[in-house]
Amino acid sequence: MTDVRNKIVIEGVTEDGRTFRPSDWIERISGSLSTFGMDRRIRYSHYVQPQVIDGRKCLVLDPDLKGVNPSAFSFLVDFARGNKLKIHGLDNGGGEATERLQPCLCPA
Repeated sequence: MTDVRNKIVIEGVTEDGRTFRPSDWIERISGSLSTFGMDRRIRYSHYVQPQVIDGRKCLVLDPDLKGVNPSAFSFLVDFARGNKLKIHGLDNGGGEATERLQPCLCPA
């Protein structure tokens, strides 16, 4: 499991509290940036991982993704903003970090 401190967390919930559809969007995005190991099991990138945090499906981004793959980082942030998803831990442009979720993790 990933520790979400110092990470960007995108919740699968809109700013007005509705569950974002389709419900598997997190798995789709995480899967597009994953690989398969020699054991034929999916290996999520350590930069983009699906997690269940406090009972909510979330996409956890490592801020280092911005330096490693700026276009992927921009796509993910723009996707979240465009769909009005709740984002935690992202500098909102005013120099202040948004509210962070507590790092209480539940198994996915």
